[in-house]
Amino acid sequence: MGAAALVAVGWSASAEAADLNYGQRAPYTVNQPLNAYSWAGPYLGANLGYEWGSVSNNPAKPAGFVGGIQAGYNFQNGPWVFGVEGDIQAAGADDTFAPWKFSNPWFGTVRGRGGYAFNNILFYGTAGLAFGELRAETFGWTESHTTVGWTAGVGAEFGIAQNWSAKIEYLFLDLSSSQFAITGVSNGYSASVVRAGVNYHF
Repeated sequence: MGAAALVAVGWSASAEAADLNYGQRAPYTVNQPLNAYSWAGPYLGANLGYEWGSVSNNPAKPAGFVGGIQAGYNFQNGPWVFGVEGDIQAAGADDTFAPWKFSNPWFGTVRGRGGYAFNNILFYGTAGLAFGELRAETFGWTESHTTVGWTAGVGAEFGIAQNWSAKIEYLFLDLSSSQFAITGVSNGYSASVVRAGVNYHF
């Protein structure tokens, strides 16, 4: 009887210890990639680059540095990233073909973006609306026209920290023609832009 009592006590203690260990077990968690980079959400950034273009119905080929700011919002579904971005640029692109000087003091774009992300590396295409100023000067007279057009391009963006990314981008933009009194013809502007920038993701 004494041996039976000892066995019963030992079995009960083992069961209580098992229950105690089970109660201390860590809660179940879903296995997921904790290091995946998220592109979703709003962002704000700045860029710097170079622009070169041509004026329709005139031999002038304005070129110069550009810089500005951009803002946008991304949606992400797995590796697919879609969004919208807008930017405004100050430009130093100009050229003189006597007796006319043409310049593009500023331009901006509103574009859609779509691409594929390899974790923290995003390759994308972009297209949308462009708008900007074409300025003509001759013999002390100045005439400026602000017109709209279209833009398209490609780019790559790299996540370099939790909230920071860097990008490089090529854009082609085409501003519609308008009648210039000082040239006597319709002049428009098209240009290529290569720029690098940084974004802060909120």
